[in-house]
Amino acid sequence: MRIAVMGSGGLGGFYGGRLAKGGADVVFVARGAHLAALKANGLSIESPEETVTLPKVQATDDPASIGPVDLVLFTVKLWDTEAAARAVAPIVGPETAVVSLQNGVQKDDMLRPIVGSAALMGAIAQISTTIARPGVIAQTGTMQRLVFGEFDGTRSARAEAFLAACLAGGIKAEIATDIAREIWQKFVFLVGLSALTCATRCTIGPVRDNPHTRAMLLGVMAEVVAVGRAHGVAIPNDFAADRLGFIDTLPAGMVASMFHDLAAGRRLELPWLSGGVVDLGAAVGVPAPLNQAIRDVLILHADGRPA
Repeated sequence: MRIAVMGSGGLGGFYGGRLAKGGADVVFVARGAHLAALKANGLSIESPEETVTLPKVQATDDPASIGPVDLVLFTVKLWDTEAAARAVAPIVGPETAVVSLQNGVQKDDMLRPIVGSAALMGAIAQISTTIARPGVIAQTGTMQRLVFGEFDGTRSARAEAFLAACLAGGIKAEIATDIAREIWQKFVFLVGLSALTCATRCTIGPVRDNPHTRAMLLGVMAEVVAVGRAHGVAIPNDFAADRLGFIDTLPAGMVASMFHDLAAGRRLELPWLSGGVVDLGAAVGVPAPLNQAIRDVLILHADGRPA
């Protein structure tokens, strides 16, 4: 299977590296020092379970040079979506699948006008990764789950082929029959984690242990559930409580990726996380006051610190 990884940071580097290890023909799209390291030394993935070393990988900063592919793994930050989609459009053929592992629930709607509805396959990734140093991806913890599927619920040949490639590379993957629900259910958790860890500047342990921040965490997630249900997604009404129970099982030191971006003064995905909940709620007449408060508290940091 020929795969282009558009955005080879923590997420794209991990999954692209695993796919390459399993025998897929993978080309990484990267830039800067990370691209130089990939070309010179290959890719390494450090995780608590094992270290994967690929001494030689294919890498470029020009997606158009890759040629036709079976699948594009799309992992850029949300604010780069439109520009990155236009960059990969030349390699998206009639049968190519575009699989976005980005955050939020608006990602595929942003891609659709550029790559077309037929190309899109929905997906979520549940994992914590980062670029430890150029050419090296670090996985934090052992949680790793990749779920994908066609939006019409069919079990397509291209989904089956991608599943086989994932399993060959040791990726814990599965095909979903209701991928829209999977995307929204991840969104419930991600919005809660990002909102409370960033607003409090604390890891999830203190947040869930304090009765006031715990109640706010539950309320933030409950708003996401209400908005999703109003959009016709089959999320259980008590799903926020379910996610709070899941959060109680996580390492106390866990934070959202947006926490790292905030701490480093980088741009935030806030407009598509708590901000996205507010906007999507307004579209169906469902208020989200807690998420609006989080958005408004963090909005001055959304564009990062000036260089």
